[in-house]
Amino acid sequence: MHILIVEAPFYTHIADMQREGVTDALKAAGATWDVISVPGALEVPAAIAFADASGTYDGYVALGCVIRGETYHFEVVAGESARAIMALTLDGLAIGNGILTVENEAQAIARADKTQKNKGGEAAAAALAMVGLKQRFA
Repeated sequence: MHILIVEAPFYTHIADMQREGVTDALKAAGATWDVISVPGALEVPAAIAFADASGTYDGYVALGCVIRGETYHFEVVAGESARAIMALTLDGLAIGNGILTVENEAQAIARADKTQKNKGGEAAAAALAMVGLKQRFA
């Protein structure tokens, strides 16, 4: 399996932890991968759609972190990125959604760190499972 990791590294230290969890999981599964970066979580679904048009990848892992602030922006970014990723999955793409939506940096670190909640690793596992399911029904 060849997977594309699409990351929005707004919080670089969190993105690095997420990516490490993803690549460890992909390596353990014998998958290969590429990594691209986009400006923010809202751009992740578009990048996945662009990449899918190439036919190069079997699946995708979406990575990013949205931390609640003082404005409505959090709800827009969190909701719209999740909605767009779901729309792509309903169109037949195999995506593991690892975009964190958290209240604060401590929650983000706990979820990104592979020695704690390892949500990057979980997103990779979800992508691989969905690729397998897609192949089963092809």
